[in-house]
Amino acid sequence: MNLLLRNVRPGGGDPTDVLVRDGLIAGFGPAAAGPADVAADVPADVPVEDGGGALLLPGLVDAHCHLDKTLWGLPWAPNTSGSVLADRISNEQRRRKEFGLPSPEPAAALLDTMIANGTSFVRTHTDVDPELGLSGIEAVREAAARHRGRVTVEQVAFPQGGLLTRPGTLELLERAVASGVENVGGIDPAGYDRDPRGHLDAIFGLAARHGCGVDLHLHDEGPLGAWEIELIIERTKALGLAGKVAIGHAFGICGIPDAQQDRLIEGLAEQQITLTTAAVYDRPVPPLAKMHAAGANVACGNDGIRDLWGPYGDGDMLTRAMHLAYRSSFRTDPEIELALHAATYGGAKALRLNDYGLRVGDHADFFLVDTVYPAEAVVSHPPRRLVVKGGAIVSRR
Repeated sequence: MNLLLRNVRPGGGDPTDVLVRDGLIAGFGPAAAGPADVAADVPADVPVEDGGGALLLPGLVDAHCHLDKTLWGLPWAPNTSGSVLADRISNEQRRRKEFGLPSPEPAAALLDTMIANGTSFVRTHTDVDPELGLSGIEAVREAAARHRGRVTVEQVAFPQGGLLTRPGTLELLERAVASGVENVGGIDPAGYDRDPRGHLDAIFGLAARHGCGVDLHLHDEGPLGAWEIELIIERTKALGLAGKVAIGHAFGICGIPDAQQDRLIEGLAEQQITLTTAAVYDRPVPPLAKMHAAGANVACGNDGIRDLWGPYGDGDMLTRAMHLAYRSSFRTDPEIELALHAATYGGAKALRLNDYGLRVGDHADFFLVDTVYPAEAVVSHPPRRLVVKGGAIVSRR
């Protein structure tokens, strides 16, 4: 919980020392000043690490993934998913038993890789349906327990196969949040569940009763998806859930008239609703620069990582930030750093994290990488030199 990092560059700034006490950042001082400055009152038994001038960044936040689905560490599985959402869902439901899913082993193996890549916080969407019950919730809890103190994991009870279309699912979601699951999810209230108002009323009503967060998958594009975003903004405001709602993918924010997009972004900013993107394949990516300028939050996540939906993914949020920057046609350092912001501070806001960052008093969750500039770290995403969680070293290259 105590640590002295020598000669590191927080956020790409000047070299300095960083003192950690009781898991919190306690102070900074110029590395050249030596023990007469920040290290003056450091007890002899405080570990000292030479950062070698490495870049210091806050712990990465994967704000949207699916630990319960991953095949990480298992033999390669040729992909058999279809080309549309319903086909992929049915393919997974048909084949998950073949791979023993959900299981804590692949989830724990993936978490280990995420930790080594500098991820400090994870929000994972866990399938809940009448066939699985809450077995996925328990498998993820066990996987997270194996890495207690190395990464913080929160869950979304997720009705992947539909909510109103699968009787008993809503009751299972209620059991999940009553048992301590932090968020309740939903999926395409119009395009998949075919009852947008009923779907959203059920999800938001559950959140209002239990005080949990809301994090919905919204793949519907164009005017339909835009209208559903409007409905979500309305319910967030009506129930006083500002700051507790996220929309995953949110493809409907794109491909609409500029004036309509501006109104939606204004509403998202006002209600502190996060849009979370994984910049996957050729699907629409939220207008990151425009939203940032308007004060609307964008977070980032890996989404599926080597699972029955697709064979891609490496669990590295710097890689994912690179995909987001590339898909956004970002070339300058300030633009690329917007993608890094989504993978750090944007995710922290989505997860409602307190005392996150690189200020005195913040939790000592950060990592070192051997690059000069933050944008360089995104583009090259090299191995992490050192990963610290709560002031303790949890991974070393």
